[in-house]
Amino acid sequence: MGPTETLSADHRIIERMLDALELAARRLHKGEPVRPQVFLEAAQFIAGFADGCHHRKEEGALFPAMGAAGFPTQGGPIAVMLSEHEQGRAYTRAMRAAAEELAAGNAAMAGKVIDNAFGYVSLLRQHIMKEDNILFQMARSALGADKQQALSVEFERLEREEGEGVRAKYLALLDSLERELKSS
Repeated sequence: MGPTETLSADHRIIERMLDALELAARRLHKGEPVRPQVFLEAAQFIAGFADGCHHRKEEGALFPAMGAAGFPTQGGPIAVMLSEHEQGRAYTRAMRAAAEELAAGNAAMAGKVIDNAFGYVSLLRQHIMKEDNILFQMARSALGADKQQALSVEFERLEREEGEGVRAKYLALLDSLERELKSS
């Protein structure tokens, strides 16, 4: 599997979390009971997998390789992707903070949880579409087979740095959230 295929496979996992987060936010918006910890666990997944595993590969390896191949990093598609990563982090921080207050009994924070969850879901769905359909195609065209192989090796190194079982931990968290939301 090439580097952009690896990143697209990560996207499929992230989209599962987006589905779960959107369902939880819709239920909370309708006044249905949703454990505030669902949003905290979603934020944990986002920080650990979407940002910690996936965006780390993009920001630490793919984007620099594209920059070395002549793509501007201060403007253009790479700058847009980096900006959207930061927007996603801001939504996640705000959702986590509001969910912590909601868990502590401040029911007025439900609206902030909902707004930030929906904001994150919308941003990431568009972001993933742009990466899968535009940016990754650009990368495949610009980066030769040797560079793509080197990126795949770098991705493996970055995953090893995360530690044994990290990916499995986040997949288990996601599976648990999906089961909880399907059963309620």
